[in-house]
Amino acid sequence: MSVTLLDNGSFNTEVKSSKLPVLVDFYADWCGPCRSLSPVIEKLAKKYEGKLKVCKINVDEADEIAGTYNVSSIPTVMLFQNGRVVDQFLGALPEPLIEDFIKKNI
Repeated sequence: MSVTLLDNGSFNTEVKSSKLPVLVDFYADWCGPCRSLSPVIEKLAKKYEGKLKVCKINVDEADEIAGTYNVSSIPTVMLFQNGRVVDQFLGALPEPLIEDFIKKNI
């Protein structure tokens, strides 16, 4: 499974109505830590296929959603279940810590 790119219009459909937990990476193209986090997110999307939906949302293009969830620093990663945020972290954490974050929430 690949990472799904979201925008203001697709967010509700992809995240709020998902039966699976959804990991959302709020990022920007110009953000160095975001670029370093991206391959880790993609790797974990493949590893947890069928157990977790993984999405990315560019805060410059989807500022409405970023504002709704008070994203003021990037990368911000949020985990949604049943359309609600259940946990989040800030920054480009190492892969083992992100995997621990996922495991404790799914």
